[in-house]
Formats: sequence, C-alpha cells, structure tokens
Amino acid sequence: MTSDGAGDGASDGGRTLLTGWFSLVEGEVTAGDVLALDRVRQVLDAAGTSYDVAWSPRFEPRGRALDGIRPEDYALLVFVCGPVHGPRIAELHERFAHCRRVAVGVSAINRGDPALTGFHDVLARDGTGGQPTADLSLRAPRGPATPVVGVLLTSGQREYGDARLHDVVADTVRDWLAGKDCAPVVLESRLDARDGLLCGTAEQFQSVVERLDAVVTDRLHGLALALRGGVPPIAIDPVRGGAKVSAQARACRWPALVPGERVDARRLDVWLTWCLDRGRVAARRRREELIGAPDRADELVAVLRAPDAGGMSSPAPGLGS
Repeated sequence: MTSDGAGDGASDGGRTLLTGWFSLVEGEVTAGDVLALDRVRQVLDAAGTSYDVAWSPRFEPRGRALDGIRPEDYALLVFVCGPVHGPRIAELHERFAHCRRVAVGVSAINRGDPALTGFHDVLARDGTGGQPTADLSLRAPRGPATPVVGVLLTSGQREYGDARLHDVVADTVRDWLAGKDCAPVVLESRLDARDGLLCGTAEQFQSVVERLDAVVTDRLHGLALALRGGVPPIAIDPVRGGAKVSAQARACRWPALVPGERVDARRLDVWLTWCLDRGRVAARRRREELIGAPDRADELVAVLRAPDAGGMSSPAPGLGS
C-alpha cells in the first residue's frame, strides 16, 4: 500500500489506521471480522507498516476508540471486511478526508453508495461484478485452541420459593465466563423435534455434550449427562441450603460442587482448572462406575409386584456405600 493521495498532516509520515464494523459503537464484532483483521495485520507486520486499530469501546473498552482518535495522526485509513454501506462509513470519508482510504475484503452492496465510492481503492471479496474472492478470515493466523465449556443454566424451578438463588448463580457464571479464555457454548436441554435450533432427541443432546471439555451447570441433568458423557461438570446448587443438585453430586461422588450461597469467581476458577486437568480422568472413571452401578429402576419390578404398602421406600445403595 502506498501513501499516494494522502494529504499533509500525518504525524509520522504514513501511519495507518485499521477500521471496520468492529470500530463502530453501533456495529457488531464478529469472529470473522476479527480474523479478517488479523490477516490484514499479518500482512502489514510482514511489510513493516506501522498501524493502529480502532475498536468499539463496547467490545474493547481498553482499545483505541474511534471517537477519540485524531484524524491528522494518520495518512492512510483501511476498512476491513463486512458490507460497505450506510452513513457511518460515509462519515469516515468526511472525517478522514485527507487520508488515502482503502477497503479490503469487503462486500460491495450498492456501487453508487457514497460509503463505497468514497474509497480510493476497493479490494472487494464480492459485489463488484467480477469473480468473487475468498474471505480474508480463511488465511488468518491460527491462535492457540481454547477450552470449550458448555453452559446449562435454568431460570425456572419456582417450586423452591424464597430458597431460589438461580438469578445470582446465572449472573455470577456470566460475569465469570466473560473474563475466561474459553469458548462458551450455551446449552438447552429442552427437546423439540419441530424446532430446528433445538435438539430433537436425547442422543442429539448427548452428542453435543460429549464434544465439550467441561460443563458449568445448575441443573441436575446437566451434572448427570456430563458425567454420562465422561465430561467433567462444575455443578452449582442454585437452592439455598442445597437440594437435588447437591444430592445428585453426592450420589455420583462428584467433588466439583459449589453451593449457590458461596458461588464466586475464585471457586469457579479452582474447579475449572481441576476439570480441565485431573477432572478429565475423574469424569471418565466416574462414567464407567456409574454405568455399572445400581439405580432405583432396579427395584421397580419388585415394587410393582408387591402388595400396595404405600409410603416412601428408603434410598437405594449408591456408589461407595
């Protein structure tokens, strides 16, 4: 990229500002956009070109916000990825009128749109009438893989009344995950064969769980189905004083249990570290034990054939009893 056409006033003789929808407060930041940005950064780094990145403060509060940037500090502006249209991009042309402006890896929606025509050069991926080109994200440098953590929470269970801590648990887990380097996968265990965005069978749901590295859940079946798949869960009991989640953790002899009254980032950190290390082996071992352990269904036929005695029978023998 040359600085031909850039006006006077760039403080270091040609510094470049990288922008995109990830720079706009009202824009959204997608994984594809960020990977496309990483590809552009890779190219500029190899060329020895100095640059800054403008970030939306909603996504990166510590980044360089577009509204706080002095246009005169730059000679070149690059807009990376996404569709080029609308007044917000057109405003960039006005504000950075002295800069040479280039769009790269973008979609041209309307060739007469000032947002598009305001660029000196457009290296489009599609929309120009020519042969489309591969998206920049495809050649972006690959960073290290991160753990994939399933998140299965409930906001229901009104039957627990004033003992409910579900909202506290959900808020704590959400805030905690926001600071973790992991890929959260929001799980929904409700089945509906008519809704293409939900699992239609239990086997489909179990297939999702088995591909995870860990699970964070305040649901009994979140705990049970994670162990059934050999995946270590962090079980949080969302009922003050403990209820069915704690009981199931005891029945399965699973240690990664956090009472709702004591849930905090520190405890979740400890258990996630354990789950991603020794917990992997523990979950697989527990899975094998549970498959062969007795459960209450073993007693059902005898109870059905017995005279009607009424009442509640005593608990069945559990693991390790």
